[in-house]
Amino acid sequence: MAGKIVTFGEIMLRLAPYDYERIIQTNRFQATYGGGEANVAVSLAQFGDAAYFVTRLPDNTLGDAAIRTLSGYGVEVNYIIRGGNRIGVYFLEPGASIRPSKVIYDRAGSVIAEITIGMLDWAAIFKEKDWFHITGITPAISKSAAAVSLEAVKAAKQAGLRVSCDLNYRKKLWTRDEARAVMSELVRYTDLIIANEEDAADVFGIHAGANDVKAGKLDSAQYRIVAEKLAALSGAGKIAITLRESLSASDNNWSALLFDGKNFYESRKYAIHIVDRVGGGDSFGAGLIHGLISGWETQTALEFAVAASALKQTIPGDMNLVKEAEVLAVVQGDVSGRVRR
Repeated sequence: MAGKIVTFGEIMLRLAPYDYERIIQTNRFQATYGGGEANVAVSLAQFGDAAYFVTRLPDNTLGDAAIRTLSGYGVEVNYIIRGGNRIGVYFLEPGASIRPSKVIYDRAGSVIAEITIGMLDWAAIFKEKDWFHITGITPAISKSAAAVSLEAVKAAKQAGLRVSCDLNYRKKLWTRDEARAVMSELVRYTDLIIANEEDAADVFGIHAGANDVKAGKLDSAQYRIVAEKLAALSGAGKIAITLRESLSASDNNWSALLFDGKNFYESRKYAIHIVDRVGGGDSFGAGLIHGLISGWETQTALEFAVAASALKQTIPGDMNLVKEAEVLAVVQGDVSGRVRR
């Protein structure tokens, strides 16, 4: 059964050098669009859900192109409002082997940073919808964006929607203290929290014991304790944590666990040779939302989410352009990569 999911956040213009060049040496950039909640909406649309993306974009050609990208992938764009002068931009320098990827933001003063309470009619947006998703990136953009984010989750709960939040801490946007002050209130309205191996520590000071993320060694048992603490802090019924073992910028192990307040579920682990890791967490969130809103068993939904995000990291760009059937094939063990004729 297809769900009706609303996501809210910033979509940005992404500029990245070709062929793993460094920014300092390149003279050409590939222009695409992406952003946490927009990526989730695109993934959900690919899975057959009705996905609605809410944002504010400038009334110019760049805004038009962003909307065209979203609608071209099946995302509903009728709730996007226009105004202001500039779209946010980010530069991605893709990493390889022992050289990490690097992100440079050029988003200060973007139109969504200037969004204010009352600009969006949340009652109309949430009418006859099932789910609302947001990330910790959106409230980090500005104080007014944080106020609108809180306005949104409150309205979603009042309208009877299930609410999910990916913590997605971004140290280039705000401090840990600022994040904790805002997110501590926002997560009180959530049903599902998604985090990676570092978010809980950065936002809430919840650490996973003796783990070395940079060495590619993670003890999933330690993250069960993190999940329990996040559940107690927020009241969310489900906590999902993605586990990335970074062997290098090109090769990672990828898995996840989920705590439903009583039971822990752990996924299969995938060894991934990475093409583009940006959007990996977003595609996990979309896969999990799709599975849960479809009424699947918890373990099935978790396995689908991890397989979806593993596939995403083989695709250039922010967005996960795979169908449900492709993900289910991986879940069922088809990871050979053999040509399909």
